[in-house]
Amino acid sequence: MSSVGLSRSGPPETVLTADDAACVEALDAALSLGDDRREALVNVTADWPRSLGCWVALGDIGRDRMERYAAYRVAYHRGLDLLRASGWKGSGFVRWEHETNRAFLTALRRLGEVAAEIGENDEAERCAQFVDQLDPNWGATSE
Repeated sequence: MSSVGLSRSGPPETVLTADDAACVEALDAALSLGDDRREALVNVTADWPRSLGCWVALGDIGRDRMERYAAYRVAYHRGLDLLRASGWKGSGFVRWEHETNRAFLTALRRLGEVAAEIGENDEAERCAQFVDQLDPNWGATSE
């Protein structure tokens, strides 16, 4: 579990916990495989299905927009589960400046981008608004 910071001057801030070190190592190894990375990523994700980084990586190498959409959507929903388990109550900040939050924010942003590609404009707009609510400094601090 990670902590939710409470502040008298604003909404609480949630910071997700890091993935297990073995997961991070396996994910890095899978991503380094070039042409063989897809199967390796599938296996790593099967071993650590709660890892947002794994699902984002699967989305990033998706063979088409629907495969990318599905992987980012899973990452987004897994991320919501992790946020709630970390004390998030549906509002407050989840900032990019915390490295452990980046997979969730990336999944949300990329889900919105692919949603726009497939004509799900209302979902694309909701994702963009949600990112802005979670980290109002998103553009200044991300990637």
